[in-house]
Amino acid sequence: MAVVSRTGKVHGGLFFGHKAAGVFTERHERLASGIAAWAALGLDNADLYQEAQEASRAKDDFLATVSHELRTPLNAVLGWATILSQGLVGEERVRTAIAAIERNARAQASLIEDLLDVSRFLAGTTRLELGEVNVAEVVEEAVESVRLTATDKGVGLEAEAAPDVRIRADATRLRQIVWNLLSNAIKFTPTGGRIDISSRREGDHVFITVADTGDGIDPKFLPYVFDRFRQADVSTTREHSGLGLGLWIVRRLAELHGGSAQAASAGHGQGSTFIVRLPVAGPPVTETGS
Repeated sequence: MAVVSRTGKVHGGLFFGHKAAGVFTERHERLASGIAAWAALGLDNADLYQEAQEASRAKDDFLATVSHELRTPLNAVLGWATILSQGLVGEERVRTAIAAIERNARAQASLIEDLLDVSRFLAGTTRLELGEVNVAEVVEEAVESVRLTATDKGVGLEAEAAPDVRIRADATRLRQIVWNLLSNAIKFTPTGGRIDISSRREGDHVFITVADTGDGIDPKFLPYVFDRFRQADVSTTREHSGLGLGLWIVRRLAELHGGSAQAASAGHGQGSTFIVRLPVAGPPVTETGS
């Protein structure tokens, strides 16, 4: 007797036997079916409980990360502001303090904007300002906005965008997709590494690919790389900062445009490749919720 969940998943089977023939009746068969159904229900509930526990832990980890990431730049801002308020620093020190305050304020603003984006997605209030967009121009703008960061880290950055490829999209949001992918690649690519971004059209779709020679992704974590509240390392002492929302936002924006986002990696130290696929004609429907 098969033990089958409500979703059709086969948990296993129940087997009854007797050395004599013809012992079991139709009543016994109904009883066995009932036992199998109860067993399936129990196993379903156990699976749901485990999923709920994992989701709860993921949210707790995420909240701890948010608290840490928001507090870190704030502490820097307050520290430098205190130094400036004492009025006992030279001109060069003042310039350093102002630059640090601006850098950390921008970092915190970026974190807050990511959180607001998540809120808008979940509330179904995200809207696209659609128009004709030159993909090569958007890619180049995003590349130039992160080039200094890549150079400072010693990471090579090369772009090869097919010219005159135009799609119906939100230019600002498309730029955000590319910027998030590039920023993620820079974060996880060590000094001496390389990042390549390309765009091409195939039929009715455009493909934007960002490939790096960085840390790579554990095969066990790869299915969850675009998930909200999921990071490979959630400790506050992890090497790389951030909320881990960038890739989730990439996927949601791609889906909002009627496209998709995929990730591939051969494992630790083998680099990663992210591919965003977007329809040339634009999204078929308007966002209504999440």
